[in-house]
Amino acid sequence: MLVETKARIGVFSIALGAYLPQFPSLVPEFESQYEAFKKTIPDTVEVIDGGLVTTKEQSQAAGDKFRAADVDLVFMQLLTYATSYNMLPAVKDLDVPVVLVNVQKLKCLDLDHADTAAWLGEGYACGAVGEMVADLNRFGKRHAVITGVVEGGDPGVEKEIAEWCRAAQTRRRFRSTNIAQIGRPYPGMMDLYIDESNLYRRMHLYTKQFDWEKMWAIADDIRDEAVIRAKAQDILDTFDIEGGGSIEEVWEMARYVVAFEQWVKDEQLGLIASHYDGYAKGQAGVLDSMLIPAFSMLIKQGTACAVEGDIKVAMAMSIMKTISGSGQLSEFYTIDFNEDITLIGHSGSGDADFSKAKKPTMKIVDVFHGKTGGGYLTQFYPPTGPITYLAITQDGDGRFKFIAAEGVNEAGKILNNGDTNMRTRFSISAREFTNRWCECGPTHHFAAGLGHHIDTLVKVAKIFDVPIEIVTR
Repeated sequence: MLVETKARIGVFSIALGAYLPQFPSLVPEFESQYEAFKKTIPDTVEVIDGGLVTTKEQSQAAGDKFRAADVDLVFMQLLTYATSYNMLPAVKDLDVPVVLVNVQKLKCLDLDHADTAAWLGEGYACGAVGEMVADLNRFGKRHAVITGVVEGGDPGVEKEIAEWCRAAQTRRRFRSTNIAQIGRPYPGMMDLYIDESNLYRRMHLYTKQFDWEKMWAIADDIRDEAVIRAKAQDILDTFDIEGGGSIEEVWEMARYVVAFEQWVKDEQLGLIASHYDGYAKGQAGVLDSMLIPAFSMLIKQGTACAVEGDIKVAMAMSIMKTISGSGQLSEFYTIDFNEDITLIGHSGSGDADFSKAKKPTMKIVDVFHGKTGGGYLTQFYPPTGPITYLAITQDGDGRFKFIAAEGVNEAGKILNNGDTNMRTRFSISAREFTNRWCECGPTHHFAAGLGHHIDTLVKVAKIFDVPIEIVTR
């Protein structure tokens, strides 16, 4: 990623303090279990350690730590029975989900011989879960429960923890980076219009505005030929250019990519939404002609770049890139009623990590359809197999909503106009899918990511506290 971010995960464990003097063996047992649990948290996130909590005061201290760190999520390990005062002071002032990790040490106690200490220490995590959820509900806190076992390993638990950590990363990315808006949305696409104050309020994402005049001049001071040459080679390694290409032919493009990369770092940009509607003459024409592959190079490095000034789809692309490793801008293209397949894609910038079937291609076109000018057009080639789509929309009161669907990309013919296209089959007919998706009220753009990721998207929605409508899975 050009701008690195790491989710901050609050982690603590709870046990009833009254047990400890009664059964001294529980202290090293619980300390060992807590240390083992922390090692199950992926190193892709930063752990904010709230410790082993057995008193209200320790819980308050953990809460102070979590608030100071601005955590994105809290994992609470239930070691044994505990009362609510072990939990609530740590989380009552946080606006993030609390995930109750109800993971028992042993698959089953030796029921013939286990004493009270063994029962409380190795087989009673489940005792407090319902009580904790009841109090989280009363305090208006978002929550989830993970139940499983330590002995022998538990892939289901590992999967849930990994998904929560990826989901938390989306919040940190929005919270720690900015979105650049260059120009304005495509004229008349009112579904794309957005209130930037509301965006910052509800999704934690701050908008930085840039004029095209500044972007035209962004590469004026880029003169290091070694750096430009290396970036030109990177472009050639990323794209196959129709008719062949050389470092000299992409030199000017490489200068702009180098400049854009520095701009992204300087401005802490995780997302970009742009649209140019000028005359495409002079330096404006130079940049406009190469903007699609230049922004594609940014997408490859984790900065979501959306065309037509669509901030909402830039967010969806960023989320899919973060949780799946690929984030491609998409919209409906056509329906193949003979094969009951929906063709989905888009022209313009794309994600090289999405193009697994074939190396992305680049070619010169005279006209960018529906837009000013012409220049380099790119095409990306997703593989057959599972695909997930995510749209982000708003209701009349400005509240955001996720719309998601899983499908399967199949081999077959696509349009030959140079745009990225894929043939997606859903678990319902193409006709019914189109109706259901559109009745959810999405914008006409949405993001695509390779693989099936609705389980993680449900967690992302809970972290952002927005509803999610699932069309197919």
